[in-house]
Amino acid sequence: MPPSPDLPRAQLITERALATLNRFLHVEAVSGIVLLIAAAVALTWANSPLAAGYHHFWHTPISIGLGSFTISQPLHFWINDGLMTVFFLVVGMEIRREMHEGALSNLRQASLPIAAALGGVMVPALIYLALNADPVRQNGWAVPTATDIAFAIGVLALLGRSIPGNLRIFLLALAVIDDIIAVLIIALFYSGGLDYGGFALAGAGLVLVLALQRMGIGSAFAYVLPGAIVWTGILMTGAHPTLAGVVLGLLTPVVPMRMRERPLEVVSRIANQLTGRHAEAGSQLLAGPLRELRLAQRELLPPIVRVQAALHPWVAYCVMPLFALANAGVTLDGIDLAAGGTQWVLAGVVLALVIGKPVGVVTVSWAMVRLGWCALPPGVTGAGIVLVGLLAGIGFTMSIFIAMLAFADDALLGAAKLGVLAGSCLAALLGLGWGVLYARRQRRDAGLPR
Repeated sequence: MPPSPDLPRAQLITERALATLNRFLHVEAVSGIVLLIAAAVALTWANSPLAAGYHHFWHTPISIGLGSFTISQPLHFWINDGLMTVFFLVVGMEIRREMHEGALSNLRQASLPIAAALGGVMVPALIYLALNADPVRQNGWAVPTATDIAFAIGVLALLGRSIPGNLRIFLLALAVIDDIIAVLIIALFYSGGLDYGGFALAGAGLVLVLALQRMGIGSAFAYVLPGAIVWTGILMTGAHPTLAGVVLGLLTPVVPMRMRERPLEVVSRIANQLTGRHAEAGSQLLAGPLRELRLAQRELLPPIVRVQAALHPWVAYCVMPLFALANAGVTLDGIDLAAGGTQWVLAGVVLALVIGKPVGVVTVSWAMVRLGWCALPPGVTGAGIVLVGLLAGIGFTMSIFIAMLAFADDALLGAAKLGVLAGSCLAALLGLGWGVLYARRQRRDAGLPR
């Protein structure tokens, strides 16, 4: 329906601009570009005359407290351990949705991406370990095993509509399974000695979450305090507090809250009231129907869809770029590739991402199909699996995150981060190059112009 011509011109221009911005922000490739820009800014800043200010800024202390209870940590902590919890919350919701109605809802359908993801974890880890025999350097074996969903799907989106939809679903399923494995790796291998006292507090928070769900509380804001309790409890245990986001994401309901009337019926009934004589009775009598309308409108979508849609722009354009800005600033002058085995960490990460990921994904997928244990999705060929394998080598966010947990030595951490940045960029370029050839072949086979 076209806008009313009676509206002021400034309002019409604003509406069009906001609609265009909304469409732009939902283009999958855009968030990857923003992430890349943030990483480039961090690298430039950390290697400029203002490098000291870069490191000093992220170590600015920030305190949050209630009464005598106070947590004082540097800004870097609040980004990596606080804001990234929101990122992991969205990851948990994505996993839950896929398990409910997506590629992970059917074991037979999910078996191939599960096997491919396992191959894409094991082969890179083995390549890294083959180049890093030192026990300290071996701690980074999991750095090149993760796939960055936003980057990988964004690069795939750049290739256009010639790429089969089933290939995108396969890549998404593989990346989600990759995230599940990464979360398990963090929980099992990169959590210190656990203080079990914190589990009681985290458990109390989870009980409160389940109680609110049982009571039919559908407002997302009601779960902020229980979520904070879970986060604090996991922080106290010694495990990484971002795991709280995954747990809460997995607990998010996948069906709307039960109501006495179906939400659509409520919307229809209230709409009839508002357009009838009841609308002339005054604003006070309309407060009740409007409250019902807002509740019904909220419950038209399941909480997991509603909350994920609300958080996605904040994660894509705030949390992840901030994480990249705070962590991708590797001071190149500070990395001595001739000492301490840093060159092997760098080489291990790059080779594992660029070679190990596609070899693992493609080899295991080929073996599973060849043995008759799995079948390729309709419309997906071996060349498409190669494309998925190359794009799976884009580690970035999760790989840098694991590197922060794996290395306490600044030189090794810097080499690992540089390896992640170089390997991810090279994997993206190789994926784009192969993808262009693959897209041309798809258009040719479909009889479309190249």
